[in-house]
Amino acid sequence: MSYFCGVIYNGDTATKYKEDTDVLTATEDTCTLIVWNDEVNSFDWVIETLMEVCGHTQEQAEQCAIIIDSKGKYAVKEGSYDALKPMCDAITDRGIGATIEIIAN
Repeated sequence: MSYFCGVIYNGDTATKYKEDTDVLTATEDTCTLIVWNDEVNSFDWVIETLMEVCGHTQEQAEQCAIIIDSKGKYAVKEGSYDALKPMCDAITDRGIGATIEIIAN
């Protein structure tokens, strides 16, 4: 299951949207917070966001940003859906693409 909260960029405007791609029935499942690469946000903005929203150290945030840039996405945080949802929202509120995915057991 995957939950998407994102931003669509159309030239100078951005449209925020949220989409549930499946129904979450158990909040005890371990999830990951995925941050997606784009051509809009700077390394510095992603690093600052990861430090402020996810509580990463400067070094952790820099390493995540490098992986996001090279791989296209990266799981920056693991936890319950309830813990990750506000972080996902805060990241997308800053114009960075993020999703929450359940880790398959």
